[in-house]
Amino acid sequence: MSKQEYVLSCIDRSPLSEAVCDYSAWIARKVKVPLKLIHTIDQKSTPAVKNLSGAIGLGASEELLNELTEVEQSHRSLLIKKGQLMLEAAQDRVGRAGVTDIELIQQHGALTEALVEREEDIRVLVMGLRGEGHETGVGTQIESVVRALHKRILLVNKEFSKPKKIMLAYDGSDAAVKALDMVASSPLFANIDCHLVYVENDDTQSETLLMLATDILEKAGINVTTVKVKGQMEEVLANYQAAHELDLTVMGAFSHNRVRDFLLGSFTAKMLAATKHPLLLLR
Repeated sequence: MSKQEYVLSCIDRSPLSEAVCDYSAWIARKVKVPLKLIHTIDQKSTPAVKNLSGAIGLGASEELLNELTEVEQSHRSLLIKKGQLMLEAAQDRVGRAGVTDIELIQQHGALTEALVEREEDIRVLVMGLRGEGHETGVGTQIESVVRALHKRILLVNKEFSKPKKIMLAYDGSDAAVKALDMVASSPLFANIDCHLVYVENDDTQSETLLMLATDILEKAGINVTTVKVKGQMEEVLANYQAAHELDLTVMGAFSHNRVRDFLLGSFTAKMLAATKHPLLLLR
């Protein structure tokens, strides 16, 4: 029997961590599930003791190795303490936002591995578009997480503002249909205007696809604006979002047509870099 689903929020020292907390709290309150805050400590460098043990003189080796061991242990303890303080600050922030069911998780190892271990019960994963040490562009871990995790992933790139208008990028693919069904059924999108945007590629079925999708959303009580646009996929979607000041983009992370080619390639480099608002990916 599966455990209760929850929102999982990735916490680090990046400037986006406060926004990650706020969006996570918004989701947890709206869908009424627990919120878990996770911080991982990934020490990729080889310990100093191993690096230097063969490069010191015989007379000083034991004393120096003992000192290096103490330094390494102190460094590890410092990382743990910093992580604990970050998690406690995040807990305080989401608590003030009205979330009461909160769990703190600190784990050594790679972030992607830690997320995959918990994949089964994740309702939505929330993480910053740029992690610690990345002030611009897209964080290096984003693509590996998107490839590894078969869950909803909200990528945050700005301070929190409660979404009132969203864009659903739609192409009729399996992943796009999943995104459509989620928008139609999730309490997250109740009373939110939805722009259903289709990037034309000379597909004669586009009218039928959009008509069926619009009907599903309208039956769910969602106010729908249906639009067809032309051009380079990531460019026209980002431009449309900006022009209409849409608060959030919802999109399937895989597709059976040309969307698939850019979602995990130029998508992370162009679409994510171009958009000024958060992006919710579904697989």
